[in-house]
Amino acid sequence: MKNIAIIGGGIIGLSAAYYLRRAGHRVTVFDKGTLDDTCSIGNAGMVVPSHIVPLAAPGMISKGIRWMFNAKSPFYVRPRLNGDLVKWGLKFYAHANERHVQRSAPLLKEISSLSKLLFRDMAMAKDFEFGYQEKGLLMLFQTAETEREEIEAAHMANQNGVEAHVLSATEAQQMEPDVKVTARGGVYFPGDAHLIPQQLVSNLVAYLKKNGVIILANHNVEDFVTGPSGVEQIFVNDESWHFDEYVIATGAWSGLFCSKLGIDLPMQSGKGYSFNVKAVKKNIQIPTLLLEGRVAVTPMGGDLRFGGTMEINGTDRSVNMNRVRGIVETIPKYYPEMKIQVPDVKEVWNGLRPCSPDGLPYIGRSTRFKNLVVATGHSMMGVSLGPATGKLVTELIDERPTSMDLSAFHPERFN
Repeated sequence: MKNIAIIGGGIIGLSAAYYLRRAGHRVTVFDKGTLDDTCSIGNAGMVVPSHIVPLAAPGMISKGIRWMFNAKSPFYVRPRLNGDLVKWGLKFYAHANERHVQRSAPLLKEISSLSKLLFRDMAMAKDFEFGYQEKGLLMLFQTAETEREEIEAAHMANQNGVEAHVLSATEAQQMEPDVKVTARGGVYFPGDAHLIPQQLVSNLVAYLKKNGVIILANHNVEDFVTGPSGVEQIFVNDESWHFDEYVIATGAWSGLFCSKLGIDLPMQSGKGYSFNVKAVKKNIQIPTLLLEGRVAVTPMGGDLRFGGTMEINGTDRSVNMNRVRGIVETIPKYYPEMKIQVPDVKEVWNGLRPCSPDGLPYIGRSTRFKNLVVATGHSMMGVSLGPATGKLVTELIDERPTSMDLSAFHPERFN
């Protein structure tokens, strides 16, 4: 049994705590906040083995430049003189090519498929409820350009063993008998699933506490002390703490934490927004992506969650209502009978998603500090990849063979 510190109480840190505790370890989770406003809370709740194309992909540069000039577009990079942003952008540009996509797709499929199986195991164990359902994912498009892109993506998915069905407009409508759908067509991925993320986080926290995990909210890890044996201590609220192993899972702030240890971990935060519509009478049945607007729509019980945008804007948590209006204005283009109003700013959630420049997560043991594991950089897929990441972290700490090859995810790959 080892005494382990997890720095970061988002879904990645909590998932690591879940599997480490099941493996018999003593686990303490430190979080600088209260754990009720993490990036995972307002997530769209999609579990997506279908998402095998990394964020760094062909076409993202040109689309990003085009979108930057539209205040309501789904993507925005705030221009600023920042060395880390420039270096991240250059690395992103270097990876936004077909070769990188082809190399990354099998890896993302493997970790996503593992995560879905682990979510299924969690749901069957009935230790806590989180609204898990396997209804697939529907992707709707309205233009010929997007249709061409999505047919190519569906073909690639099938080649990689991810089942995808291209749908006509009539077939897409048949998937949603209770809601009028306006689309040129769609792609359906039957192997995807969804859950209620705020329920997952709150019930997982309660489960961990009940089972002996120490969770310390409002405990800010300020610095590290290192030595010949690796990380020797951490300073938390001006007090020193010693553990056998340390896990950095601090999301958008992971680059800052790693820099304290001399590790270059390129990271930018991609701010996303979401809001809920309560008690929807005619609700959709299948989680859906409205592709041209990059809007995610997820049924959560009787409610409906809308989310979207990728705003590269540092760690600013303020709400840009133009981005929210862009989400709202997208909705009736696909669901013409839905009358959704722009929510009050107080009803809008936003979170910072940790984005690596190659679109792959950072998961691995440090080569410089033998008792340090890094688990972060999951971009928009933190919830989806949480269980797999937690299991992989546990295998690393237990010094057992990992469930998949992690070399492409190594946290020091840019050093």
